Amino acid sequence: MREIKEGDKLQIHCYKHDGTLHRTCDEATVLKVEEDVLVCANYKTEINESGGERYHTREPAILFFYKNEWFNIIAQMKDKGLYYYCNIASPYIIDDGLIKYIDYDLDLRVYPDGSYKILDRNEYRYHKKKMHYSDELEKVLQYELSKLIKYKENKEIAFDEKKVAYYYKLYELIKHSKQEKH
Repeated sequence: MREIKEGDKLQIHCYKHDGTLHRTCDEATVLKVEEDVLVCANYKTEINESGGERYHTREPAILFFYKNEWFNIIAQMKDKGLYYYCNIASPYIIDDGLIKYIDYDLDLRVYPDGSYKILDRNEYRYHKKKMHYSDELEKVLQYELSKLIKYKENKEIAFDEKKVAYYYKLYELIKHSKQEKH
């Protein structure tokens, strides 16, 4: 297995609890690799949904994947400000150039003013029953959602706007240096 380094381009595969492929993302540029977090970025990347829908993202995004947390965080740099889309999900793994994780439906949407909404509770209840989530798994997912909200309230981890701005600048530098080489 090759070592992943800054500037590498990976794909993202998101699965459901039963192992079915839920969504793919065709590109994520690696910005930082640490023991517990992988930071990537993308812009105008193609997303393919399991139902056949295909679209391209509209704004630059900084993606934070964690080895020891049951969530990942997407900081979306929209015209109206910095939004966050947070997936309650298994810790990520890297497998043959792919970032892989299991999506557990519950999502946290954070708006530029700091307000937030918990999304997809009905989808979560449906999949919990259909895919037989264990009581232990449900406790982990609920705990991680509450921990994620605390991180948001304290502006910790990915919820630090200066950190997001730093990674965006790094992404721009990497893109620019790759363009110069071509």
